[in-house]
Amino acid sequence: MEWEAPGIVLSVRPYGEADAIAAVMTEAHGAHRGLARGAQSRGRAALWQPGNLVQARWVGRLSEQLGAFSAELIHPAAALVLDDALALAMLTAVCATAESALPEREPHPRVFDGLLHLLARLPQGAAQLSALIRWEADLLSDLGYGLDLASCAATGATTGLAYVSPKSGRAVSAEGAGTWADRLLPLPALLLPPTPLRNAPDTPADWHAGLRLTGHFLARDVFGLQHKPLPAARIALYDRVADMMETAPDA
Repeated sequence: MEWEAPGIVLSVRPYGEADAIAAVMTEAHGAHRGLARGAQSRGRAALWQPGNLVQARWVGRLSEQLGAFSAELIHPAAALVLDDALALAMLTAVCATAESALPEREPHPRVFDGLLHLLARLPQGAAQLSALIRWEADLLSDLGYGLDLASCAATGATTGLAYVSPKSGRAVSAEGAGTWADRLLPLPALLLPPTPLRNAPDTPADWHAGLRLTGHFLARDVFGLQHKPLPAARIALYDRVADMMETAPDA
């Protein structure tokens, strides 16, 4: 059994002195693990870095076996963000989230495509946090836990949506929230369809609200069902954005 395809390295865990167990996500094969021989060696370590896009080849005697990976580098996403702490934190967070959330060997083409485009644009900086939050919302949807942001759960209105119910995942308008507003999760505009009136750039407060929102449902519906916490890298990204919000000029 074997296959070959472009893939994103999600994780690399040491195995022995020079080898590693790698998780690589491809469009058709999902998050797939295999033995990457020599992945810790000086000549191959730069290839086997989370976030890198590689041309991966997996070989196994039987389809259910761990099998072995070989790969060639296509795009060195990890190296391109090493000098940018925020971009590196985003890369680490999305790779850890995908690796832990996705069922092994289950294809999720939309999640793969979104992650591929996000990783390619991480050097553009903080603005990519909006894309990261939308990718997490797509991940939730693909796993069967999508947010319902089409209309207000209380009034049916399709405008003025400002909150999300932490129980149902449905949007709630400012009018519909009433005295319950402090029990709801803020809904940042970046998760809603664009409108002609919304042309201001997203802010650290928007990113903080977005990460809080998607993080709540990831923690409850994805990782909670696996009896696991959110990945440490995802928590660290949230904390970093919280610091950005506190130090922003309009904070």
